[in-house]
Amino acid sequence: MEVKRKKVVIFTGAGVSADSGISTFRDADGLWDNYRIEDVCTPEALARNRKLVIDFYNIRRKDMFSKQPNAGHYAIAELEKYFDVEVITQNIDDLHERAGSSKITHLHGELRKLRSSRDEMLSFPIEGWEQKLDDKAPDGTLARPFVVFFGEGVPMFDQAAKIAATADIFVIVGTSLVVYPAASLVRYIRPDIPVYVVDPHKPDVSGIRNPIEFIQMNSAKGMPLLKDELIRKYGA
Repeated sequence: MEVKRKKVVIFTGAGVSADSGISTFRDADGLWDNYRIEDVCTPEALARNRKLVIDFYNIRRKDMFSKQPNAGHYAIAELEKYFDVEVITQNIDDLHERAGSSKITHLHGELRKLRSSRDEMLSFPIEGWEQKLDDKAPDGTLARPFVVFFGEGVPMFDQAAKIAATADIFVIVGTSLVVYPAASLVRYIRPDIPVYVVDPHKPDVSGIRNPIEFIQMNSAKGMPLLKDELIRKYGA
């Protein structure tokens, strides 16, 4: 009789990708340091200066292609050999995919896709790194980056909340838990399951009543350690 695998849900943030050299908007010396969020990451910015916004995401896409998954991404992917794993990520890069994770929900969009200007769920892949200013979506509207801008709703949140509710083990990696609604995913996990937090800093976990274990390391160092611990304690 086959033993049912435990469900591990892993919630990742910018810290996971930062270990691969991808800048976050909190970096003081990275890509975001040259731009204001209001100028490149809002619906108003896109309407006001389409070229600046498109150019910014072209730069981010080109930068993403120059980076590789790190040990944290690979540790997450390797857990699929032992568990039913789903990744919920705030990151818009494709490093989880390239590392081999098979079930990924992107809360804030994906750099390797564009979307309709009218229909937030009508997305399609982009070849290469450069979006042209006049690229069109399948519905005939001007294409825009498939990114949830500040001030916009998060259409994948309900799906992510349902996934979180199915977790037997919940892992939080590289996120400060301050960006909402994503951070509120922790409210959907069952109260009896273990929670693991991998981060060099302690994020605000005051809303979590579950038993928590902290690994105060960055993802590239901490996730391989946690992977081994989870396999030892719970692996089928």
